[in-house]
Amino acid sequence: MKSWMRRLRALAVLGSFAILLAGCGKENLTAMIPKGYGAEQSMDLIILTTVVMSFVFLVVITLLITVLIRFRKKKDEEVRNPKQVEGSVLLEIVWTSIPIILVLIMAVPTVMAEFHLADDSDSEEHMNINVTANQYWWHFEYDEDEIATSQDLYIPVGEKVYIHLLSNDVIHSFWVPSLSGKLDANPENTNTFFIEAYEEGIYYGKCAELCGPSHSLMDFKVIVLSEEDFDQWKDDMKSFDPDQLELDSVAQEGRDLYEENSCMNCHAIGDNSTDIGPNLTNFGNRENFAGYLDPTKEELVRWIMDPDEVKEDNKMKNPGYPEFEKEEAEKIAEYLLQLKPTSVTPDNASK
Repeated sequence: MKSWMRRLRALAVLGSFAILLAGCGKENLTAMIPKGYGAEQSMDLIILTTVVMSFVFLVVITLLITVLIRFRKKKDEEVRNPKQVEGSVLLEIVWTSIPIILVLIMAVPTVMAEFHLADDSDSEEHMNINVTANQYWWHFEYDEDEIATSQDLYIPVGEKVYIHLLSNDVIHSFWVPSLSGKLDANPENTNTFFIEAYEEGIYYGKCAELCGPSHSLMDFKVIVLSEEDFDQWKDDMKSFDPDQLELDSVAQEGRDLYEENSCMNCHAIGDNSTDIGPNLTNFGNRENFAGYLDPTKEELVRWIMDPDEVKEDNKMKNPGYPEFEKEEAEKIAEYLLQLKPTSVTPDNASK
């Protein structure tokens, strides 16, 4: 078989795999199915740039094919050279102006959209959430309601929500593809933009800036609820008192171990204001923890006993981190899994 045939077959196989894999993924983790105002703006820009560059591609290919056919050397024919046009002022102006015009067509709407999404002139009339990025987790503070959560960001559907981004360490990037574009979280200055979800649901967020060994595991979720469910969630979170939580005997022992080992110094529960580590107030309502693990007792025990093995460089196992026996870890896990301050969970958004 000729070598070009083998290459053609290999190319066809690779192309088929590329097309197949392009259809993989999650519905609420794609910019191609916008379900929020910012994502819709991004999609419009994607369509615009695709149309412009497709036009450029077609023009270039048409010119290339025309030249190849018209000026090809035929058998027993003398070599013909096309007319030389170097030094033509008119042509220089034309092919310099065309790229500038094309860039302006794409750049002007992009810049306008960026400034529009970052405009916070009416932020006082809407919900404001302070988002702090850490290696490798996210912290959310609803200042007006004195609520703090981590990893799961709850917002109401159809309402403009202003996100104020800051980082506690290196540069991160907040990105919920189905709801909006990405924006960096810097260590010193606060960046602001707004998101507005059109539909209830669970939307997957990522850190879009390489920030360390566990960057790929720095995931979070935006839980979009109906206005009624969100108000209920907010009321439940504000009134939650962990001291009044009814626990079984194993979970009570876990709570005692949690306090004896000073876990609350890093992980807030209820009105404890520390944000050194993720807030655990509604830990039992989460769909995941550590960015990607299922909230099962087995996974949680594995995490408590050796967090570095589960998520590299997560900074939890510092020099003062206690060494837990498996039985102790199981009791603490049982306590954490019973931290369910509200009946409003991600399941409410996925109905």
